[in-house]
Amino acid sequence: MELPDMLAKSDPRERLVDHLAATLDGALALRRRVGEIALMERVIEGRFWTAVCLAALCHDAGKIPDGFQAMLRGTTRSWGERHEVVSLGFLPALIEDEALLTWVATGVATHHRSLEGGRGSLIELYDGVPDVEWRDRLRPLPDTVAVQLLDWLACTAKRARLPASSLTPEDLDVVGEARRVFKLLLDRWELPAHPDEGLAAVLLQGAVTLADHVSSAHGSLHGVQPIGARFRALLEKAFAEKGQTLRPHQADAAEADGHLLLRAPTGSGKTEAGLLWAAAQVAEIARRTGGVPRVFFTLPYLASINAMAVRLGKLLGDDALVGVMHSRAASYHLARAICPEDGDDEHVEAAKKAVSRAAATRLFRETVRVGTPYQILRGALAGPAHSGTLIDAANSVFVLDELHAYDPQRLGYILATARLWERLGGRVAVLSATLPDALARLFQDLLNHDVRLIEASTEDAPLRHRLGLRKRHLTDPASIGEIRSRLLAGDSVLVVANNVADAQLLFTELEADADAAFLLHSRFRRMDRSALEQAIAERFGVGRDRLPGLVVATQVVEVSLDVDFDCLFTSAAPLEALLQRFGRVNRIAARPPADVIVHAAAFAPPRRGGEDVADGVYPKAPVETGWHILTRHDGLAVDESDARLWLDEVYATAWGREWRNEVLRSQTLFTEAFLGFAHPFVSRDELTERFDELFDGTEAVLERDRDAYEADLATGQKAAGRLLAERYLVPMPNWATPLTRWEKRLGVRIINAEYDERLGLGAVHGPATQVYQAGEVL
Repeated sequence: MELPDMLAKSDPRERLVDHLAATLDGALALRRRVGEIALMERVIEGRFWTAVCLAALCHDAGKIPDGFQAMLRGTTRSWGERHEVVSLGFLPALIEDEALLTWVATGVATHHRSLEGGRGSLIELYDGVPDVEWRDRLRPLPDTVAVQLLDWLACTAKRARLPASSLTPEDLDVVGEARRVFKLLLDRWELPAHPDEGLAAVLLQGAVTLADHVSSAHGSLHGVQPIGARFRALLEKAFAEKGQTLRPHQADAAEADGHLLLRAPTGSGKTEAGLLWAAAQVAEIARRTGGVPRVFFTLPYLASINAMAVRLGKLLGDDALVGVMHSRAASYHLARAICPEDGDDEHVEAAKKAVSRAAATRLFRETVRVGTPYQILRGALAGPAHSGTLIDAANSVFVLDELHAYDPQRLGYILATARLWERLGGRVAVLSATLPDALARLFQDLLNHDVRLIEASTEDAPLRHRLGLRKRHLTDPASIGEIRSRLLAGDSVLVVANNVADAQLLFTELEADADAAFLLHSRFRRMDRSALEQAIAERFGVGRDRLPGLVVATQVVEVSLDVDFDCLFTSAAPLEALLQRFGRVNRIAARPPADVIVHAAAFAPPRRGGEDVADGVYPKAPVETGWHILTRHDGLAVDESDARLWLDEVYATAWGREWRNEVLRSQTLFTEAFLGFAHPFVSRDELTERFDELFDGTEAVLERDRDAYEADLATGQKAAGRLLAERYLVPMPNWATPLTRWEKRLGVRIINAEYDERLGLGAVHGPATQVYQAGEVL
């Protein structure tokens, strides 16, 4: 066979030279988008992207051995060796500078496997292998094709203006040279690396891996940032059509340069201010780096992420410009595309498109993305699976909305990663309606560059809320009676409970008294949750005709849902959460102060023991302190300028000091465990498990839905069928895993529980009996 006959992929078949050229193109596109990373250029002496592009060009050159080609053509099941190790053998003849050679070899060798640790690491497979065995395992290799490929690599590199030798050795010993370069790599990364060098190595790996994945998927990267230099004019035009102009804090944010802390009440245009700041930072980073900065907008809850994605898509005039980053992104796209009246064929086609959209976002296509911070934090896991997230984060803009929603441990992790983003040339903003000085100081102390604090003026702001306190619990019959009277009076009423059980009880008691009633919490099947969110937005969205009705919810309504109610009844919670709940009432101050009624929480130890918590959810101390503060304002209209002073009072307590210490401990722990990169190519499988335990819950299919789930799996293409089936999944916390059983054939957990489309998950009856059948492997 000759070089044109060599394959890189088997399904669909793709020629090797075509794939290598496409991967180089992907690396060049990535370079244009990310731009020059100042730290990396210092570490690799101005040749970071040169190393990336050469590694991308050569990464799969080692696929020419007879064994690998036979595997691709289907004449043998598996070659059993690693092609990236053979690829190393082409580098010495191509790259004369040994320092550059080492970096290129690093990118080539690590684009699939870790060097050390984990199953199938390259050290486990090849370290210490004698020369004879090395050659026996990696040959036969067609020498004529090797020479042709080396010539092609040299010519292609020169056309891309990459440094490459065009002198072909008289005796090209690819396998022997591969062994020499492999030993060079092991020596290079055996000892702990300097933090900057370790980070550079991971970014190099991420860039090569991402270029390879984009090439293999025949994808593309967006090369324009819509939240950029022209964004302010776009937003001002949208405001003008509504008879509005930029508010002072929005104009200040648009002029800010550097990191930002923005404190602004709900309904004051906080999101738009954050986007105006982001647009200004995009312009400055683009000028400095020559790249196209990405904008990440993060939120803590799934419902608020989905709502923000829709909102941004409308503002930008094209929802295809906005990527959705969370574990259920494909389900989000499916819910937006599918209609209940569609038939099976339409459902399958919609699922295929939704899978494609989500896959494109996983390949970092869009320059605007909305999601959870955890999806970006996963870059800290490094390795071939996650290092692409880090290179994509370089020279980017991060808008972190409502950090109050995270517990101290997760907040510490987010702050630690924000420092890494700064090292990589990024800029970070924290937006909050409830930003205590304690959190502001943590953020300011964390970053090396100046942080601008902008506060929305509340001096002439109309009072939106009148506070009322009730010493009885939200589920008390008298409380239910008071809520019922407001429903019968024709009001739109929001009720927020601290846990799912209380929310379900209240909804059951009150739904018959409402013109329209909805229950929203986190324990619904995906398809039911999507339908509920859409129905709530359509009936109670800001700017819509006022309609009576009831929404009973948990914390999922607190952040970025653009809804507006006549009054609120809520359980006591930390002040940040309460202020967010208040913000869903009289949202744009179009009416006199509206009632926000807070009910005393019930304190008891959690089921597993420990200190008392409020309604099984919140720590006792901040809830009690907040309650005492609110008692001083019972019956009064709430001045939102006082809210920060209330929060500062809470954080000045012994609890607040311990909160700060826990954030700092978690920040240090995450930095040391995940962000050191002293051994950049050691498997992080153990860290991945720890990360997933912290951030990922689990999901299960109801026993009653098992057959429907299986039927959907068999519909359409594999990925589309699984997405359709995922409509039946119910989110659950990790601790609930023992209540389920794992069904290996379907690849899903099954739970035996009561479920109602209106109420969500009910009583769990425990896992089904496990039955062993002869011949099963346990």
